[in-house]
Amino acid sequence: MAVAMRLSRGGSKKRPYYRIVVADARAPRDGKFIERIGSYNPLLAKDNPERIKLDAERAKHWLDAGAQPSDRVARFLDAAGVKERAARNNPKKGEPGANAKERAEEKAAKLAEAEEAAKEAAAAPAEEAAAEEAASEEQAEG
Repeated sequence: MAVAMRLSRGGSKKRPYYRIVVADARAPRDGKFIERIGSYNPLLAKDNPERIKLDAERAKHWLDAGAQPSDRVARFLDAAGVKERAARNNPKKGEPGANAKERAEEKAAKLAEAEEAAKEAAAAPAEEAAAEEAASEEQAEG
């Protein structure tokens, strides 16, 4: 028999409350279960100790017996230190590809060239203004 550790929903409409149960994998979500090992109240604050209640000893027993936790229950077990949960996201998935990296490098090079040209253009009028002042001073003296 395939055994699952999962959430069973209770509570009224728009006010969820979940029981953490061990059940036959073929049983309906809110149907018959083998044992209740905890509860989860998502309406409480995340730092509230009453938000997740879990009997770690029974959870460990059922894991040893072959029960498979759902994703959410696996998170609870990891937070309780009962079962280590591997990270599921691929950190390299969001990285740009080779062509995008090349385009970004080219764009950065063009921006650097434009900044240098702007600095040179700003420096050139200042030199011209200094040369004009010197010329005007020479004419005034002469």
